[in-house]
Order: sequence, then structure tokens, then C-alpha cells
Amino acid sequence: MSGEIEKIAVVRLSEEGRECLEDVVARETPVTLLFNNQELVTVLATPKNLDYLAAGFLFSEGLIRDKKDIKKILVDDRKGVVRVETDEDTAQASELVFKRIITSGCGRGASFYSAADVELGKVESQTRLAVPDVLTLAREFQHRSEIYRSTGGVHSAALCDTKNILVFNEDIGRHNAVDKVMGECLMKGIATDDRIVITSGRISSEMLLKIARRNIPVIISKSAPTDLGVKLATDLGITLLGFVRGKRMNVYAHDWRIVTNG
Repeated sequence: MSGEIEKIAVVRLSEEGRECLEDVVARETPVTLLFNNQELVTVLATPKNLDYLAAGFLFSEGLIRDKKDIKKILVDDRKGVVRVETDEDTAQASELVFKRIITSGCGRGASFYSAADVELGKVESQTRLAVPDVLTLAREFQHRSEIYRSTGGVHSAALCDTKNILVFNEDIGRHNAVDKVMGECLMKGIATDDRIVITSGRISSEMLLKIARRNIPVIISKSAPTDLGVKLATDLGITLLGFVRGKRMNVYAHDWRIVTNG
């Protein structure tokens, strides 16, 4: 974890006075993705698992479809550059290439598509999830992030089955955290059909599109969805749960997958 946090000097103030001490904060660094030697995008990210971040981002944008599309991934941690080479024609990428600096906070995140441009099939999974299992997964997810416990400054994402967390990642950006999870699944051949994604961040439209591309039927968040996020979940057949906290949750779309005692 040492590469993902930074120690800094702070002055803590209280009613009793002031105190000089050392605190830790999450590291934030610009990471430039070069796709077949063309500069595609720069994101602000936590410098960890950048190969997964690149693979997940390219898959989410539809620029690769499978691990076999990737010829090589080279990560230069010192320069903050990830180079991805493929054997595919780069015509599509050439039309999309431009440089953007993306904030890691509440912005939309890096994306080359709009919701209206994407045609995705409906997720037909018959996966069902019991309410106690949702709450158990949410509690385990909350306690999994070591960087968050140290700094309070990162988002987390995970791929789960109905009982266990299978893949977990974290980043200062909520989109990056999901892309890292999707990238790890892609690179390691981990199946995502009939699985569940948990995220600490807001569920907006582009988050739904990332999930739909992997044919994932359920997304869970301790935070809120947007109206377009709910609409897309409804249209794409994805069960969307928000405000999963304590012993409660809101189900915004396709509640038939959530099993209750009633």
C-alpha cells in the first residue's frame, strides 16, 4: 500500500488548541493511455494496477472485445504512461483520439460515447440474490479497502457471486475502480456473467453501460443513482440497488431478482 499513499504534515485544530502531526492521503497521478502509439486519454488515478485500468477502460469504450485483442501492455510507472498494442485496425481509434484531463471526483469520467450511441442487448440473467446476502456483501465490501481505512480518499469496486467478493480494486476515481475490476476480469479470464458489481460511488449512466458490456445483471452501491442510470438499468434488464446501508436498501430497477422473506 506504500505506493498508493503519501505522508504529509498537517495542523489539527480543536477547541483545546492546535497540534502538529503526520497524516496520510491517497496518491493522485495523471496516467496517459497510449493506444497503438496514439495518445488516447489522460486520467487522474491511483498508481496501482494500471494495466487493469487500461484494459478495463478500452473494453468499456468498445475499443477491444477480448484479451486476445491485446498484443502487449507496458506500464511506465515513473512517467505515468500505459502503452497498449493490438493487432486490430486502428481506424476507429484514430477517429476518437483526443486528449482530455479528467477529474477524479464527481465528473462524468473519461468516455467517448453517449448513451444514445450505444446499442446493447438486454441482460437476461436469472440470477437472484437474497436480502441478507446483499447486506453481508455490502458489509464485507466496506471493510475491504485498506487505503480507504487509512485515508478516506478512494472509491472501491468489486465483482461478486451471491456469497463472496471475487475481485476487488480501489482508486481515487469511481470509474477507474470499476475499470480496474473489469480489466482484471478480462486479463485473467474471470467470467462476469451472472455476477454482481458493488461500487462505493454514484451509479450514473456511464457506470451502467460499463456493467452492461460485461453482461452483469446486478449493481449495488451505498450511494445514489441518477435518473438516467435508473432508466438505463430498467431498459437493459439490470437490477439496480442504491443506498445499501445498515439493514436497508432501495431497489430502483428489476426488483424481482432480490428475494425477501415475503
